[in-house]
Formats: sequence, C-alpha cells, structure tokens
Amino acid sequence: MCRPQDRRAVYDRRVAAIDLNSDLGESFGTWTLGDDVAMLDLVTSANIACGFHAGDPSTLRRICQEAADRNVMIGAHVSYPDLAGFGRRFIDIDPAELRDAVLYQLGALDGFAQVAGVGVAYVKPHGALYHACSSHPAQARAVVEAAHEYDPSMAVLGAPGSSLLTFTDEMGMEPVAEAFADRAYLPDGRLVPRSEPGAVITDPAAVADRAVTIATEHMVTAIDGSRVAVRARSICIHGDSPGAVAMARAVRAGLEVASVGLHSFSL
Repeated sequence: MCRPQDRRAVYDRRVAAIDLNSDLGESFGTWTLGDDVAMLDLVTSANIACGFHAGDPSTLRRICQEAADRNVMIGAHVSYPDLAGFGRRFIDIDPAELRDAVLYQLGALDGFAQVAGVGVAYVKPHGALYHACSSHPAQARAVVEAAHEYDPSMAVLGAPGSSLLTFTDEMGMEPVAEAFADRAYLPDGRLVPRSEPGAVITDPAAVADRAVTIATEHMVTAIDGSRVAVRARSICIHGDSPGAVAMARAVRAGLEVASVGLHSFSL
C-alpha cells in the first residue's frame, strides 16, 4: 500500500511537460550567428536578443515573425549595453539606469512582436547580467521592476533560487526557474564559467541525457561527478553553441521518448 508521503514522492518525480527555450536573434548586420529558423522548429520558447548584446532591427523583426508563425512563445533576452562584449562582461551600472535599459529593450522587441501579431511573454537576462541577477540583488530588482512597469502579467525566466526570481515572486509576477542541458554545473549549483575547460557541453547524446535527467529526476551531474538538485520548468539549449540544432533535436527526441510533454510554460 502506498502511503501519502510515498504518493507525493512519486508525483514529484513525474513531469507532465517542460518548456524548451533557446537564445535566438543574435545575428547582427552581415554577421550571422546560429540557425534560428531550424531552432524555432524544435523549441517552445525563444529568448530573442534586443539589440544591446546582439541583434539588429531587421533580425528582431524576422525572428519575431518566424516565432509567431510557429506558435513559439517570445521572450526578451535583455542585456547590459555591451554589444562589443556580447553582453558577457559585468557592468557596475546604476540600478535605475539598468531598469531603464531593460525597459528600452522590452519596448523595442515588443514593437516587432506586436507587428507579428503576438507579444513578449517573458523576460530573461543574458550573459553577465544573468549571473549578476544571482549575486547583485540591486541589479536583479532593477530587471524585475522594468518588467513589472512594462507588463505585470509578464513572466521572468532565471536561475533557481536567484534574487531575480525572489523579487519576481514578491512583485506578484510569475517566476520560472530554468536549467541548462548544454552547460556544466559546479557542485553548488552555479554554472561553470565559460572561461574554464568543459564549461560548454556539445555532445548531443550527453546533452539529451542531461535534459531528460533534469526533467524527470530534477537533478544534474556537476563537473566533479556529484549530483545537484535543480527544479526547473524550462530547459535551455544555447542557439550559438556548436551543433546547437543537432543538440536540440536530440533533446526533444529524448524528452519525447521519456514521455515528457513539450510546451511553453505559459500554457
């Protein structure tokens, strides 16, 4: 006979569905990065660059339309104003200035989303700002304040346990925790810095196995072999990684074989 606590444990291991997101729209001018159209055929949510770390107006317009045509949810991939550094350099920016920079990016992307007949459903910080939203509470609050001012019904995508998601919840918005199938983890649950060996995982089979483990067991294997708990509603595959499309295909196939449904977290 299954006791109530046993039934809860069984339920906790089950995942009806999970979101699959990717960072897209990062081409700029004549420089092309990734295969956005192919990725949009595989993911359920698109984190679209807003021009501050990558992306230009025509790219934003095109990717918003491609996403809308496929019923892929659109999110604003907001960044520090750091086009030269691809948004991967920390900036000790005044929180009020950061709030306005995020609001500016939201408005820009939403304009193209509206033209495509949809809208921006969520915000996800990019690069150095993503990590700062765990270690610099003032910057995390600034990101959430900008999203709340723009549209309080908007969701915020970020690292589990981060200040970003804490402030999101406090402001009455929807916090969405995510995990990375193609990035290595430290034993404390943080991502291995990109400057260190093994930080990015590129083998499709390995990435797919990690995605299935995240979705079904709420765990990820850290770089030292230890197991780290990670409860996520969305899994990210970076669109600029080598072989990103092959990895996304493998992840999607692996999740389907594991009977994990795939749809955006807004449904």
